[in-house]
Amino acid sequence: MTALYIDADACPVKAEAERVATRHKLHMFVVSNGGLRPSQNPLVETVIVPDGPDVADMWIAERAGPGDVVVTGDIPLAAKCLEAGARVLKHNGEALTAANIGNVLATRDLMTDLRAADPFRQGGGKGFTKADRSRFLDALERELRAAQRP
Repeated sequence: MTALYIDADACPVKAEAERVATRHKLHMFVVSNGGLRPSQNPLVETVIVPDGPDVADMWIAERAGPGDVVVTGDIPLAAKCLEAGARVLKHNGEALTAANIGNVLATRDLMTDLRAADPFRQGGGKGFTKADRSRFLDALERELRAAQRP
């Protein structure tokens, strides 16, 4: 049975994901290391993991597998989930796949190196827009339907 995993720290689309999961009657895991208001929805399980680097990511990576969908902006977590057979979406609706994860990881590593080499090259990410939210909703609907196909 398909489950939806949300890497909830700094996730701007938790409410949207909950609406879609509820419409599909899917179990949704909202995973973080705290600070979230639990949902009253019986299909949504809020998982609070201990503090520590990547503890929420490890919790998701250990459980997500074929037929599941993971929502995360964390590229190494996405790679682990794809390797386990899960489908992965970024918050802006971009699908991460076996075909593109290598390039995405390489770009992430390159940008990390550039920021480390130039202390003035910090931040720079674009803001989350209504168009991103809309793209996410469309992409999540497609991925959940695909994940539920036999």
